[in-house]
Amino acid sequence: MVTASLELSGPEASRRYIEAAHPSGRPTHPSLLDPTHQLDALFGVVNIPNVIWIDEQGIIVRPPEPGWPGGRQEFPKEMLADMPDLGRAPGAPAEPVDGPGMWAVLGSGQDRLSYPDAIRDWVNNGADSPFVMSPGEVIAASQPRDAAMSQGAAHFELANHLWRAGNRDAAIEHFNACHRLQPDNWTYRRQAWSLVGNDRVGGDYGRFVQGPVLGEEEDWPFESDFRSEVSSRAVGSYYPSTL
Repeated sequence: MVTASLELSGPEASRRYIEAAHPSGRPTHPSLLDPTHQLDALFGVVNIPNVIWIDEQGIIVRPPEPGWPGGRQEFPKEMLADMPDLGRAPGAPAEPVDGPGMWAVLGSGQDRLSYPDAIRDWVNNGADSPFVMSPGEVIAASQPRDAAMSQGAAHFELANHLWRAGNRDAAIEHFNACHRLQPDNWTYRRQAWSLVGNDRVGGDYGRFVQGPVLGEEEDWPFESDFRSEVSSRAVGSYYPSTL
């Protein structure tokens, strides 16, 4: 098993979560950093957590899909206590009047309890596992790579470079272009939103502020925000069921 953190902010942003995954503070498997989101460009990852099944021969037997090591986990109480009240980006979609709400959308879709059992079945049975896909099924289930996808990845790479170089305004232009070209790539969206949110709020959980602080909506540089986008989606669409 290999884990990868898609995070532009540097290794310290990911370190404590990697260390917390094992009681000794030292992970028992390789934990990699992917600051430029190469997993998106190369494998079609569009959200986190995503899992890719690759066998001993290096063959993908399940393409990127939502997956967890267990059931639903709650956010730390101190995180929720430290979060400021958030508004909505001026151009964001309005939340449906009778919609399910953000938390219902986030908690729907892929079965979190049964997913680890599917992985264990594959470990025990290898190619005979019913969860292993044929090459044709893998291709059919994979994200298409059309011109918009390629252009979106290029804009994201440019945005990353400009952000690290300190040219924030130009970076945000490319982030917005990327979001328009790949509207369903949540890692591209959330990375950009979290960079600005962390700049505005700071602290241990500033990167989870992925929208404008209430009262500062006009100063939010993106066309949308996390809460607005998720709230406007249908149940089961944010983490689609694939098993």
